[in-house]
Amino acid sequence: MIVLLKKLTKRIVTNRFSPQSELLIVRFVYYLSMLILLVSVLNEFGFKLSALLGAAGVVGIAIGFASQTSVSNIISGIFLISEKPFVAGDFIEVAGIRGTVESIDLLSLKLKTPDNQFVRVPNETMIKTEVINLTRFPSRRINIKVSVAYKEDLNKVCRLLEEIAASEPLALKEPAPLIAVDDFGPYSVDFLFGVWGKTDDYIDLKSSLMIRIKETLNTNNVEIPFPHVSLYAGEASKPIIINNEGSANT
Repeated sequence: MIVLLKKLTKRIVTNRFSPQSELLIVRFVYYLSMLILLVSVLNEFGFKLSALLGAAGVVGIAIGFASQTSVSNIISGIFLISEKPFVAGDFIEVAGIRGTVESIDLLSLKLKTPDNQFVRVPNETMIKTEVINLTRFPSRRINIKVSVAYKEDLNKVCRLLEEIAASEPLALKEPAPLIAVDDFGPYSVDFLFGVWGKTDDYIDLKSSLMIRIKETLNTNNVEIPFPHVSLYAGEASKPIIINNEGSANT
């Protein structure tokens, strides 16, 4: 009977909710059915429900103090499912950790990092921490800091960056790229170079742009400054002469 109810619930919720929500609803119905069945069986065997509930209440209070974190995680999990800031398959960043969402369970979120590590994040942490969904939208802007020497023609640098964006096959034409002088650093003029691309192409596009920037600036004799240290050895000192009395003369 419970198995049939589980299958019926799964058939009803299929294609009406997200896959993760469907899984949680089916699990909830299954465990609720098991609880009802257990109470019915105990009742048939003559167990007094009131006495059972009284004992369960005492045990529940003791367990409640010991399981506050678990309850908080369950409630947080329900909020995550209802709010839907991300779904299974999204690539997110939380608490400095990036990974693909494998599942959203009642107690925790399961992540798979790009280097194939498994990360379990409690749902309570997900509610209290800033979460960045990196694949929520189909396109993203790659922001690259481009630094050139103070002696360089800034208008020339802008034109070169425009050519790089226009010739990049993975870059989107719309929205238009962002090219702006962003800062005067201690040894360079810094540009903000933002190019839009498909979210799926993010890594490939960023790598291609970095290579093109380096090659283009080198080809056009635009200096890319970098910090360096000048060492000064000083002048050669005269030898120190020590006399018999132990004093030093130069």
